[in-house]
Amino acid sequence: MERLCFSRCRFSRLMAFLQIILGCFVILISLTTLHRFYSTGLIPLMESDPNSCSKFNTLNEGYADFDLKALSDRVEEVVTKLSDLQDKLEATVQKILKEKTKNNSMTRVEFRRFLEEEVIHPLYGAHIALRLIRIPKLDNNDNSSSSGSPREDPLINYFTIEETRKYITAKENRGGKLSVYGTNKIYNTIGHACVLMRKELEEYMNYDIGSYCRDDWDLGQRLMLGGCDPLPRRRCLTRASKLYQRPLPVNESLWSLPDDRNVRWSRYQCRDFKCLASRNLKRGFTKCTGCFEMEKEKLRWVTNSSSADFLISQVLAVKPGEIRIGLDVSVGTGSFAARMREWNVTIVSTAMNIGAPFSETIALRGLVPLYASLGQRLPFFDNTLDLIHSSVFLDGWVDLQLLDFILFDWDRVLRPGGLLWVDRFFCSRKDLDDYMYMFLQFRYRKHKWVISFKSKDEVYLSALLEKPPRSL
Repeated sequence: MERLCFSRCRFSRLMAFLQIILGCFVILISLTTLHRFYSTGLIPLMESDPNSCSKFNTLNEGYADFDLKALSDRVEEVVTKLSDLQDKLEATVQKILKEKTKNNSMTRVEFRRFLEEEVIHPLYGAHIALRLIRIPKLDNNDNSSSSGSPREDPLINYFTIEETRKYITAKENRGGKLSVYGTNKIYNTIGHACVLMRKELEEYMNYDIGSYCRDDWDLGQRLMLGGCDPLPRRRCLTRASKLYQRPLPVNESLWSLPDDRNVRWSRYQCRDFKCLASRNLKRGFTKCTGCFEMEKEKLRWVTNSSSADFLISQVLAVKPGEIRIGLDVSVGTGSFAARMREWNVTIVSTAMNIGAPFSETIALRGLVPLYASLGQRLPFFDNTLDLIHSSVFLDGWVDLQLLDFILFDWDRVLRPGGLLWVDRFFCSRKDLDDYMYMFLQFRYRKHKWVISFKSKDEVYLSALLEKPPRSL
């Protein structure tokens, strides 16, 4: 009994000692924060100029100036963590003092686990959060800041996870040398909508560096579709299927379904390609019925089923020998690129894994998938592509202004004389005039223009248009 009382007293004294240390830590945080403010001249600046605070939340020449609100939120977040830790310690001390039986006493292993999980880890998290606070410094070497105003990396104090902050912090060139782009810093890109999806992005970037990534590609795709695009790079090792097999030779892979073992199926309703190729309504995707039925895919663009269908031979005959590289913006498994490859035309296929492994399927067929969302600017330089083809993707659901941005980007990457192939775009009859204007506004030359009925209230629009020279 005396031994139990001694253990409790010793633990109580330890808890009291930890509380004292915690209180000193909070005081030290306050003093350190004030010192850093004074050392950077922020407080005198605000005292001498009451209007100076406004510039800390503004944009200046493309860079976000230091955000005092972000700093305040970060300090408040740390103080809250410490306050919660102190409350937990006090509650634990009270609980121990009320314990009277030996069976309820805390063993040495439990005590060690308590210190590691409930004390050390929260303190370390608060410590890291404080160390990651960036106070603005006068950047007199920056040509864009000749006035010597405080500058800071964009959003640096907004995110909590250390890996996210490391990613968005500017990376200065070694030795102060200029890069091949003529700059002395490199900024990793991150979509502005990531600010609206902070919780999801913090989860995405919370990993062990150098270890294996979680099987969370669907989380990354949700971020992309939510506008957090491009995603930040990650320093973890991507997972592959445990049973990955050597892909088929190129002549066999073009029109064969890949091996089921080469895909991670954990995030899909189907668990093999046979399920995807069946008429099962629960397979998880609806936009591309028949995409995984290779015998049916072989017939597309080589046989006509309606007046809205154009044959590849007819399209290539419009510009004989000139169509060499292009882009397919569709929902599918790469069949258009496979067919064009037989005509010695290289096609890159956009793909998102909406309900099925479209990207993996395209790659396993020996083709090139471009994992890109609809809102992303195409990663091609101006006037470079011979052909853009779109099918079963941009239909009557798309907002007119969004379609406008997309079409202007397509126009940007199409070379003079390049072809835009609109393949069976369907919409309601009442919206047809609006969508026709969107395609005709660029004054492309019409090689083919067909409107056919899909149903009583819906129509198909198929067109083959040629971009004018615009030699200015």
